[in-house]
Amino acid sequence: MPSFGTPQLKLLEKLCNVIAVSGDEAEVRKIVLAEIEEYADDVRVDALGNVLATKRGRGKPASSRAETKRTRLMLDAHMDEVGFMLVADDGEGIYRFETVGGMDARHLVGKQVYVGKERTPGVIGGKPIHLMESSEVTRKVPIDALRIDLGLTGKAKIGDRAGFATKFRRVGPSVMAKSLDNRFGVATVIELFKHAPSNLDLCAAFTVQEEIGLRGAKVAAQTFNPDLAIAIDSTPAYDLPDYDGNENAAYNTKLGLGPAIYIADGSTLHDPRLVRFLQAVAVAEKIPHQLRQPGGGGTDSAAIQRALAGIPTVSVSVPHRYTHSPVSISRVDDWKNTLALLHAALRKITPGLVGKR
Repeated sequence: MPSFGTPQLKLLEKLCNVIAVSGDEAEVRKIVLAEIEEYADDVRVDALGNVLATKRGRGKPASSRAETKRTRLMLDAHMDEVGFMLVADDGEGIYRFETVGGMDARHLVGKQVYVGKERTPGVIGGKPIHLMESSEVTRKVPIDALRIDLGLTGKAKIGDRAGFATKFRRVGPSVMAKSLDNRFGVATVIELFKHAPSNLDLCAAFTVQEEIGLRGAKVAAQTFNPDLAIAIDSTPAYDLPDYDGNENAAYNTKLGLGPAIYIADGSTLHDPRLVRFLQAVAVAEKIPHQLRQPGGGGTDSAAIQRALAGIPTVSVSVPHRYTHSPVSISRVDDWKNTLALLHAALRKITPGLVGKR
């Protein structure tokens, strides 16, 4: 079992504090390469910017039968985050922008951002409430009515990415940060790669452009051609009371219940053999876990599952609240238990795990 404590949380903090909006994942890629290069038998950056690393098994396959082929397992985590792209210069340090990835405009007004490679500070501005008509106060603000304001002397280029300026914080049993989706996954795959068991060939894919269409994962799956794949992500936890005071029965996941194993989401029916396998491991190892309620959203597993001739996939995620907003909140123990479940599962994977349908 990988150790879990200050070094792992420091790695997560480092990953969350850099900005890597889809299509410009260089800052996360730099951290990933520094962390895994000494552990890899092979590591490269492909044409899209995915980091693809392989660590070959050293022992015999973990199997009760006389199989000699080690399982080729792909672990996937996307490096990118939601953010903004500057699309027009209105002068005096004011820029029009488009969102990169799905965001709610209600979360944006007044939020601080960093723009471009130089991390120029700015703020997302809109019409102040003092000047609004009564009908405007309750109306959803359109994105094209907002601007990123860098101040009179602030400079940027059209095409520059911008990300939220939120800093990582540890608050008791919780962490608060931007981009927990999906720096949790990145940090998890780094730790699993460093402690890869010898019974399988481990292929780690740190992928790009998930937030705008699962693009990097498809390319990575075609490169690795794995026997199985696990997409590791961070999933929304809508576990707050309903606004009308009724019981919230559609909570998706809940904080504090451990890693969320997917059954089905908006883009994938996850392989039931792998779902059952992860559940059995969690029970045997006494690791808290939950099943993510079906429907909505999706992960890189959708692209991996449909690559080549088809790849059995499952997703495991760390729950967090306030997805794709300036700050999310999650429980440290949920991440710790996610890492524990996946490490235990890797050690028990056999070549005959999925077999024939």
